[in-house]
Amino acid sequence: MSSQSAVPGTASDRRRWIALAIVMTAAFMDLVDVTIVNIAIPSIQKDLGASLGAIQWITAGYALAFAAGLITGGRLGDIYGRRRLFLIGITGFTLASALCGFAANEEMLVASRLLQGATAALMVPQVLAIIHVTFPAHERGKVFGLFGAIIGLGAVSGPLLGALLTQWNLFGLEWRPIFLINLPVGIAGLLLGRKFITESRAPKALRLDLVGVAMVTLGLLMLIYPLTRGRELDWPLWGHLCMAGSLLVFAAFVVYEKYKARKDGSPLVELSLFKVKSFAAGIAVQLTFGIVMGIFFLVWTLYMQSGLGWTPLKAGLTGVPFSIAVSAAAGMSVQMLVPRFGRKVLQAGAATMAAGLLLYIWEAGRYGTEIQSWQMIAPLVIMGVGMGLIVAPLTDAVLSDVPREHAGSASGLINTTGQMGNALGLGLVSVVFFGSIDDRIAPSAVGKAFVEAFQNSLWWVAAVLGVIFVVMFFLPARPKQHVEGAEEELTPVKSADPEPVLAH
Repeated sequence: MSSQSAVPGTASDRRRWIALAIVMTAAFMDLVDVTIVNIAIPSIQKDLGASLGAIQWITAGYALAFAAGLITGGRLGDIYGRRRLFLIGITGFTLASALCGFAANEEMLVASRLLQGATAALMVPQVLAIIHVTFPAHERGKVFGLFGAIIGLGAVSGPLLGALLTQWNLFGLEWRPIFLINLPVGIAGLLLGRKFITESRAPKALRLDLVGVAMVTLGLLMLIYPLTRGRELDWPLWGHLCMAGSLLVFAAFVVYEKYKARKDGSPLVELSLFKVKSFAAGIAVQLTFGIVMGIFFLVWTLYMQSGLGWTPLKAGLTGVPFSIAVSAAAGMSVQMLVPRFGRKVLQAGAATMAAGLLLYIWEAGRYGTEIQSWQMIAPLVIMGVGMGLIVAPLTDAVLSDVPREHAGSASGLINTTGQMGNALGLGLVSVVFFGSIDDRIAPSAVGKAFVEAFQNSLWWVAAVLGVIFVVMFFLPARPKQHVEGAEEELTPVKSADPEPVLAH
């Protein structure tokens, strides 16, 4: 391969688009794995005789390991090479998926899910970083549009895929195919990734900040663990103290990172990134949008399955219009709308999502427990369009002005912030949803109570979207690459591969 800039139509140009397909498939695999398990929980519980505590850890353990390792995974990619860490991550993720699929008891399944989350934390930050350093500025809008479409597809297809695989009971394996389906995808991603993904790393030699790793991991665990277990344990005092203590840990982490930057220039988190207005504002939007997603998707599932009594498959199929709308709007927003209207597209997305929520609130009250799937299509499509207008341009806006040498660290921060927001949203479900349901409710009144709790939750989600709308004013009016449209130069770096590998 030449060390010159990739020219459309050349072999190097084809290679990077194949590499894009590989990393996006890996991102989709992770997104699906976050949600696919929920649908299969009853089958897992029955087959393994799993306790409620184990069931909680099967779902929350993945999120904890994933969130705690994301920033570290991003920085490791900066230091040792994003391609290398991506391949290590996808190998570990595939192995962990196999262990989950063949788990003989609940202990093995919980341990395998923790490993799965930890290896996903090595793989996922490299996806955005590889995109950021592989594609020139004027092409990133289109690429992030595709990435947003993948996010939308993964958000809803996980429950649907889980419902289908569990219901089909392939080869009598019951719930196990939800994990085993990752094996052929992961193996293909590993083999193709070795061939087509080009290596890149930070041009300045960096060292891993082990103290920073320990502090950020401790802080995230102190925040997320009480949130994920709080309702089950009836919100004990230690949980509140733990969450309050996490703020002190994060404050100490910031102080240490400033010291580390002065000492040797190798902090885990490059705090100078927050001086970039687009990055700081985008992170704030990412956090609040994560709260929206955390609340909505959980209460939506509870509303349909526990409140309306629908089967997992019917609930999964109901979400298809939402998924299609998100994917279509995400692709269109970056390629057609953002170059012309800038951040107004994201604000229109927040307003559109809020409009869909208000329509959903009205329909839920109007039709009660007799509501049908087809009656949900309109609010779900409106919400999906709104979400699609946000997810793809947001990623583009957050990374647009980030220095290339910190792409991995920035990507880890983006993903971690989203996970933190999601965890906060899940924790708030106990307040906005379960807080409006009487613990001693009669069985005959469950449906009506769940409908009212669903409506109450959506009012909260709409309010958070109002906050997001305001915060978006701090985003750049128009992403930098759409203003300049300048081609970036590619420079060769040393690689263990037999031919030169390109990196920015």
